Amino acid sequence: MKRKLTPKQQRFADEYIESGKKEESAIKAGYKSRSAHSIATENLQKPAIKSYIDERMAEIASKRIMDATEAVELLTSIARGETKETVYIGTADGVYEKHKEADLKTRISATKEILKRYPDNNKLVEQQIRKLKADADIAESKARIMNASTDSTEAKVSEYLDKLDDVLGGDSDGN
Repeated sequence: MKRKLTPKQQRFADEYIESGKKEESAIKAGYKSRSAHSIATENLQKPAIKSYIDERMAEIASKRIMDATEAVELLTSIARGETKETVYIGTADGVYEKHKEADLKTRISATKEILKRYPDNNKLVEQQIRKLKADADIAESKARIMNASTDSTEAKVSEYLDKLDDVLGGDSDGN
């Protein structure tokens, strides 16, 4: 049968869980500062208090630490583009916040992580990854062209991207 803690012992244990400082926890629980150190040491050796602290720590850990299912669910939401990230953009007018879905490289990485956990992947998934990689390459090429180009005519950029898309095997709709 479990021995119940006194209210003072429970306050001590709760304070100790929060701060990790035994003497300070004893004082906050209501013990006298003269005897706080010895009482705290004694309390931490009592089986009832130790088991209460262990139970509470396990409860906290289970709530705060991600389990495997949550990890795979998070990776899936990233791979699908459902998870938004906050990006801060500095302009001449100040800084503004933008929420955007993960970039293609991040989505590919999340997909690979999921596939590591499910090695029975099929050809369809491999083709989808190949397509995502091609889309990422196209996006990078667009960015490089926009940054390096001194001639900012949109027609030339569009023409180049169409050619690049044809080489990578997409159609004119970007699919």
